[in-house]
Amino acid sequence: MAPTEASKQQAQLMEVLKKEVRAMLIAAKAGLTPEQLEEQYMAMVCKPLPLHDLGFKSTLELVTQMPEVVQICSSKNGSLILKAIADDSTKGIARLVANQKVKTRKTSKKTATKANSTFPTKYSKNPQSFHALSAGTPVLPAVVKAELQDLLSSSPLLLADLDKAFLRRFGRAFQYRQYGFLSVFEALRSMSDSIAVEQTKAGSLLVLRKYLASKIEQQVVPPSEAEEEEMPRSEAEEEKGPQGEAQEEKGPQAASAAEVPSLEPTCETKSCIQAATLMDSEPVQTPAEDLGDHLKQHQGLEQFPAAPEIPPDAVQDRSLCSLPPLKSRCLVGVIVEFIVSPSQFYIHVCSTEASYKLQDLMFEMRHVYSHKVASDKYIMPESAVRPGQLCCVMVSKWWYRVIIHRVINDQEVEVFYADYGHLQIVQKSWLRFLKWHYLKLPAQAIPCSLAWVKPVEGTWSSAAILLFKHLCRFKELVGVVDEYVDGVLYLFLCDTSTKEDVYFHSVLRDMGYADVCGENIPSQEFEELNPSALYVQPSGKQRNAEVVEPDLRLQQQSRDADSEAATLKLNGAEL
Repeated sequence: MAPTEASKQQAQLMEVLKKEVRAMLIAAKAGLTPEQLEEQYMAMVCKPLPLHDLGFKSTLELVTQMPEVVQICSSKNGSLILKAIADDSTKGIARLVANQKVKTRKTSKKTATKANSTFPTKYSKNPQSFHALSAGTPVLPAVVKAELQDLLSSSPLLLADLDKAFLRRFGRAFQYRQYGFLSVFEALRSMSDSIAVEQTKAGSLLVLRKYLASKIEQQVVPPSEAEEEEMPRSEAEEEKGPQGEAQEEKGPQAASAAEVPSLEPTCETKSCIQAATLMDSEPVQTPAEDLGDHLKQHQGLEQFPAAPEIPPDAVQDRSLCSLPPLKSRCLVGVIVEFIVSPSQFYIHVCSTEASYKLQDLMFEMRHVYSHKVASDKYIMPESAVRPGQLCCVMVSKWWYRVIIHRVINDQEVEVFYADYGHLQIVQKSWLRFLKWHYLKLPAQAIPCSLAWVKPVEGTWSSAAILLFKHLCRFKELVGVVDEYVDGVLYLFLCDTSTKEDVYFHSVLRDMGYADVCGENIPSQEFEELNPSALYVQPSGKQRNAEVVEPDLRLQQQSRDADSEAATLKLNGAEL
């Protein structure tokens, strides 16, 4: 009976495995190599293909026993490609995948041509004004990209351990499917510019490319030079003195610092940290150690300030600048970050440069404010917690630029996220002054309204809002710029990931939720509340302006004199 029971279990396992393999191969339009199938299975199920349990020695031997599921093909370079054979229940899915576009230059031209031919006739007179662009590829939000980079910044990680490590670090699972990806491997492949996947005996290893670069540099630098470079750093650490929790956490990792590089800030961040550390360390002089414990305690009591002093490089009366306006009748790749309704939502413009700048900003802020000395230094006194104050807030260990919208009570305030577009109630204790250095990047969230539509019922129904959210969900879309009205960008949105381009205003009209009126009616929601208009300065008012940080030494002597030095200089607009 035992062999019979075992054979039943093997048959059941084989049937489940067939469904899983078919699903993974259907999702891969171009097919997968046997090695890629192994990686996809590991990413989806978090364990290797059960070859041994089923009595197979290789993946190729396994798939040859699935003739109704897998078609084995040969590519031009001679490698084997596995493709799915759809059954009755999966033919519809296979047809949708087959209709998906491949992102190539040729497709981009077709997309632009189709957009011009199907777009309202208002713009058909000047098709040359459109810029070719294709979209539809899933993208990870900037926050998630930064989290993955942070997770790998200390050491490489096996792909099989990614889910557990992500959950342990950030308190939630890595929900790659909600961003439009079919597998973890596909999501990581979208970050191939910053994350590399190396094959090892233990499995696929995820390595941050910065980590690889640092290891190469360490191999190139002679030992004598490396020792000389480490000496100033250790001396600087001694001069800093005790730093509470921040230094205690670093203690166990100090010995392996050369082997496992930590998150590396840019040169500007290093200078900011050094400046802040020097200012914090100057009042506490090491000669106090020679005066005995009693004198040291007495000196510590005397130095305790009666009221917190505002750091000289803290932003107090400045505003963020908006991005320069987009040109009318141009095509841009966009990601919808936050939605209230089709008449009120916020977008990010898809640009490698803009994405990197926002990611770098988040990394720098986290690196600086994670130091206890620096974090305590920028605590905001009650007098500074007022509507319109630009500052930053920590949420889930990440720091965001926010503007205080209103004070709720003694413990809570409502803030506006200038780079993402939403309002949120947070604790006052989470707020910190924003450093001057972080004023340079314009607010990244662009307030938008869908062009040429108005709700049938006067206000958008919950069903219309739900449909619009579903259409926009974690996709890179094509935005066709119409015009700006009272600082709000009116644009058409189009999904080009399917065989036929889908214009969102047409979908809302066809579903009976909207009327296409041929003009832009001012958004009622933005008329009631537009935080961007309240707190973010239009780029036209600060055209060709660049924020210049004040001199810290001069501000130590005279804050008033240095606040005059911290002015805006006309030196070329920057995004």
